[in-house]
Parts: sequence; C-alpha cells; structure tokens
Amino acid sequence: MRFGRTMTAEEIQAVGRFEGLRNVLLSPGYAEHLDKPLCYWMLPTDRRLPLAFLGRTLRELLSVPFAELAATPGIGRKKVASLVQLLARAANTDAADLPSVILDPPPPAETLDGDDHAERLDVANISEVTWAQWRASVVRHGLADEALGRLAPSLQNMTRVVWNTPLSAYCGSTLAEMRAMKTHGEKRIAAILEVFQATHAIIAQMGSQDHLAVRILPRRIDAVERWIGHALQRPDLPCPADLSANFVEPLLDQVRTDASQQVAALAENRLGVAGPITSVRQAARMMGLTRARVYQLLNEINDIMMVRWPTGRHQTHELRERFRNEAPGSEGNGDGDGGLQQFDAAVELFYPGSRRGAAGPVERAFEPAEQEGELLEVS
Repeated sequence: MRFGRTMTAEEIQAVGRFEGLRNVLLSPGYAEHLDKPLCYWMLPTDRRLPLAFLGRTLRELLSVPFAELAATPGIGRKKVASLVQLLARAANTDAADLPSVILDPPPPAETLDGDDHAERLDVANISEVTWAQWRASVVRHGLADEALGRLAPSLQNMTRVVWNTPLSAYCGSTLAEMRAMKTHGEKRIAAILEVFQATHAIIAQMGSQDHLAVRILPRRIDAVERWIGHALQRPDLPCPADLSANFVEPLLDQVRTDASQQVAALAENRLGVAGPITSVRQAARMMGLTRARVYQLLNEINDIMMVRWPTGRHQTHELRERFRNEAPGSEGNGDGDGGLQQFDAAVELFYPGSRRGAAGPVERAFEPAEQEGELLEVS
C-alpha cells in the first residue's frame, strides 16, 4: 500500500486510527503490552492478516512511521486494516489478561490470508491473550474442577485418557507450556482448547449473583435428569412410550455423538431400536465380533455415560427400583404394561450393575438368561 500525493478518505482514516492507537499504546498503562508480538491478539476468525508483522512486537511496530509500514511488500489496504484492528484489540486488552511470561509465538498459518476459513478450531492461530481469557473465565466462574469430557462437544475428538482430567490441569499453563507437555500433540491440544472455547463462549458475559449458581452440562443429559426428577415425583408410572422418548432416545443420541458408529450400532441393537432386543451372542454374530469384544464395546458405553453424567447411575437405578416395586411385571419379562423391556435394557446398557466381560458370575449378574445359554453353548 503506497500513498500517492493525494490520499483517499480511507487512507486518511487509517492513518488517523493508527496514530491514535499509537498514542494510547505508548502511554504508561500499556507498558506490559509493548513486548508482546502482534500475533498475541489474533483470533481464529481473523482473515487477511498482515503476516509480515505478526512476529514483531508492538514496540517495534509503533516505532516505525505508518507510511513505512504501509509500504511493506505484500501489505495492501485490507492488511493495513487488519493491522489497525489488531492494535485496537491490544488497546482494549487489560494488562491483567496478558500472559505472565513472554513466549515465542507459533508461526501463523498461511491459510489465514485466504478467503477460506476452517470451521474447526485452528490451534496454530489461537493467541496467548485469547487463551488467557478463556482460562480466566473458567476459573472465575468456578468450573476448574469440571472434567474435560463432561464439557466436550464430542468425546470422539478427545483421547480417552483425558476424559476425566479437570480443566484446572491446564488453567495455569500457557499454550507454549502445553505444547511442551508429554503426549500433548496438536490433536489433544485442539480438543482441550475446544472445551475452553465453548465454555468461555457461554460464561464470558455472565454476571454473578450470590444467591444463584449456574450449572453447565450436556444438553441431553440435562433434559433426562430433569425428566427423571419429575417422573420420581409423579403419582403414576410413565408409560413405555414416555420412557422411550424422554430417557432411552436422548441417552442413545448422546452415545451416537460420543462413540464410533460401531458402538452406536451395538447400542441400538441392544435396545431394539430397529427390531427386537438382541443378546450379546446375537449382537456378536450380527457384527462379526467375539463376545469378549462386544463386552468391551458395552463397557465403552458405560465409560461415556460415567463422564457425561456421573450421577446418572443413582438416578436411573432409583427410577428402575420404583418400577420394580410398583409394577412387578415390568422387569423385561414381556408381561404387564408392555413389559417396559426397553427401559430395563437401557438401564443395564448405560449403567450396568457390574463391569461386563469378566468371569462367569459377573456376566451372569448382567444377563442371567443370556449367560446361561452361552454356558450351554460352550459346554
């Protein structure tokens, strides 16, 4: 961008904004800002960034006349506008939100300069300032003890070993420190940042009241939990259709979100979504798996529910106990009130009485009739 003898109104406006921001950022209250590279104020949605300037500190940039910056090769009007926007973002950043140490920023992705922008979070383009703001939001609203897996959009994008890791494990780390952690590659870091970003988006503008508290949990789990609370209070028992719509289907949808297609198909077979409820032996034959592998997949479903809804075991078993006390013919035997067979199968699928796939007695506790048939077959 080179200025001619007569500048346009747009160029005059850009010069005015730059000089105004220069005066603000060079004032005493912004001393901590000056040694931070410009890329600290990048956001994932930014486009046409001035790549030539991103690695330079504000002190270096503000010491150069605007005309000289605008004459840098590859810097046009849109990139000058992006430069001014990043400076404005720096001027609006409180010093308390800045990282406590100066770190070498990651190299900017070339794709940021194009028109296409990936929908998924681009880890390489998250600034330290943005990351610091996300962490501060989590701590300020008392969510640091929540498990990563509980708040993740999908567990399929997150390594199992960090499902139960609390957010506090990363609240004190900068991006550079996270990248230096063992086993923390870009995929794992992206999944962690995705949780912080989603949480921050909800609570950033949220005020606080001493007499009120806010819970954040998966939407489907919240709906099921509230429905069970009402079901335990109502004088009559929910009908099978009500149970299917408000208990079975939402939890099955959660499994579809968090598990592979193979695990979701197994869950559907076990609940008889598209046909009769299948036994482990039947599911193994249909899917071409060993029964031991089927039990592993079933335990994966339980693992998902335990991280998504840790208190679900108590609530679902309490509801089932009420059915057994008030409707003795509803324990999956096909008698009375439609048998409520699917509900009973769902409780055992999502929150089994014991871990599945161990020695005979444990499996027998899970499915007595089915295990008896399997033992006869082995004999």
